Amino acid sequence: MRRRVLSVVAVAAIIVAVVFGGAFAFQRKLVFLPTGGPLPAAGEVLDGGRDVTLTTGDGLRLAAWHFPVESARATVLVAPGNAGNRHLRVPLARALTARGLSVLLLDYRGYGGNPGDPTEAGLALDVRAAREHLVREAGVPPDRLIYFGESLGSAVVAELAVEHPPAALVLRSPFTDLASVGARHYPFLPVRWLLLDEFPTERLVARVDAPVTVVYGTADSIVPPEQSRAVATAARGRSVEVTGADHNDRVLLDGTRLIEAIAESA
Repeated sequence: MRRRVLSVVAVAAIIVAVVFGGAFAFQRKLVFLPTGGPLPAAGEVLDGGRDVTLTTGDGLRLAAWHFPVESARATVLVAPGNAGNRHLRVPLARALTARGLSVLLLDYRGYGGNPGDPTEAGLALDVRAAREHLVREAGVPPDRLIYFGESLGSAVVAELAVEHPPAALVLRSPFTDLASVGARHYPFLPVRWLLLDEFPTERLVARVDAPVTVVYGTADSIVPPEQSRAVATAARGRSVEVTGADHNDRVLLDGTRLIEAIAESA
């Protein structure tokens, strides 16, 4: 996942430079870094996988992968970060299904060959479509849903959890809000005034009525560890530190500490 993935921090810095140059509308292309398709069938990447289609509230049809486990203890709805596509999260799905958890790997609009252009409001619709599919089509009881968000995806599922509380909410490397990531590294730039999307994770988790676990690396060079700890504090949740881990290290994709934190939430 490390390969040429721009960090949210670098993205925020580029955005302000672009904005000052007069290309304000271009900033979302620098925040959202999708990898397109085509992608293999779900059954080709993991036995028993199913290709599913999610229909959003604004009429988009999004491809996703569902990996059901018979007699699963819970189902994990995965909201990814700002880069890549669902194929990069297959190791996560493999590790979770091995622990008796079903998994839905979501690709937002504009990711993995899906139509549309990503925005904060659009991602909120996308994750609602994923939840709706699991509850209405797959028959998953709402009280057996776990929301898992990676970095920017933490804000996406936190917003969903305010309206539709899950059994548990697990956030990996969350930032307090998007502007704070940029401001932390580039204090001389008025990032907060310029960003179109807020992704206010800290403010959202304070309103969530569900157990919250925050997993983060102590050597995160993209999202400062203190921001992840602040999110855990706001949520009155549990923190799991992964010593020496940076933001895109494999250990924060499917490492033991992360998988145990999700499994223990079920």
